[in-house]
Amino acid sequence: MRKSKVSALLMAIGCSSMAYGQSSVTLYGVVDPALMFVNNAQVNKAGGVPHGAQQYALVDAWTSAYAGSRFGLKGIEDLGGGTAAIFTLENGINMNSGALGQGGLMFGRQAFVGLTNDSWGTVTAGRQYSSMVDYVSPTSSILQWGGYIASHPDDVDNLGMTNRQNNAVKLATPVWNGFSANALYSFGGVAGSTSQNQIITAAAGYTGGPLRVGIGFLSAFDPNISMWGSQPNAGGVTTNNLGSLGSATTPERNPVIAGYASAHREQIFGAGATYTFAQATLGLVYTNTRFIGLGSSSGPNPLGYSGSASFNVIEANASYRVNAPLSVGVSYSYTSASGPDANKAHYNQVNAGAHYSLSKRTDVYMVVAYQHASGVDSLGQPAVASITGMTPSASRQQVVDVIGMAHRF
Repeated sequence: MRKSKVSALLMAIGCSSMAYGQSSVTLYGVVDPALMFVNNAQVNKAGGVPHGAQQYALVDAWTSAYAGSRFGLKGIEDLGGGTAAIFTLENGINMNSGALGQGGLMFGRQAFVGLTNDSWGTVTAGRQYSSMVDYVSPTSSILQWGGYIASHPDDVDNLGMTNRQNNAVKLATPVWNGFSANALYSFGGVAGSTSQNQIITAAAGYTGGPLRVGIGFLSAFDPNISMWGSQPNAGGVTTNNLGSLGSATTPERNPVIAGYASAHREQIFGAGATYTFAQATLGLVYTNTRFIGLGSSSGPNPLGYSGSASFNVIEANASYRVNAPLSVGVSYSYTSASGPDANKAHYNQVNAGAHYSLSKRTDVYMVVAYQHASGVDSLGQPAVASITGMTPSASRQQVVDVIGMAHRF
């Protein structure tokens, strides 16, 4: 009898080991503080005129360049028949203060669960990146080497991942001979109105040999809430979640787009490609962003706009691996804006960076961004330079230099 009980116990332990062997949970993350210099950052807007000064700061790179500090948990469980359950919980943090990123969310970068199968693909539900981010962002300098400050002005096309999608279901195909696609639907959740606050996005791409291509589309209804209000520090329809006009005691925020919070819909189209040969990679990206139906009840409209505004962006980028530890990159983007009342602004931005790997997990880097603005921006003022993640300049020009170290675990 005793032998029978021991045998049963050993069998239970064996079964438990087999179950755990078919599933796993991984803790991962990045620690990425950086020293930042900004030649001109607004301090206030007195008498309707922005005033600025130089800025030196120790920041976390999620506000400036490269990877950005984070930690996450991801897991997979084999359910049999080629199907597995998956989940990801990823938190953004500020290494210098310990503060939570993404407006104070515990898992603000990603939080989803789903099923995956080699034959029919993957379905996930939760807070996720848009399809555009999955396929178009990797062709830009943002994800290759430049980080957040290499995004297009005020991240107007969201390739820099300023906004994630809440309440979202994503369907993704398997990879077929290098081709794949996915689509995402974010529920608005408003009783009596299916379309209010909803987001629809889809994208497709090809990766094979030296070539990578991505194309995508996003349509967000009531973007002041659905896109720009998806974090806990955001407000409702009476709050401008896109940005601010500034005041005698505060600087402006996102002046490139802040005037368009009353848009009924935001549409983004993007396409990009990279080609690698030998040690060099060349890339080209195009995006078109439109704020449609200005003057709706989705957000404040202090300037009384109606109609629509659009932004066309083109980016060329290149990177080169000098040797095993050292790589360098450069990119140029041109943004042309056309808004109501003949408001037109133009933004030219040049980025350059260098990364040196101390090991497989640790590297040091420097990324520099320069932006020049011209014309009249969304706030109806002479356009000021506004590099993504930075306090806008008080003038038409802005330079940001970031030096940091990233350690992955």
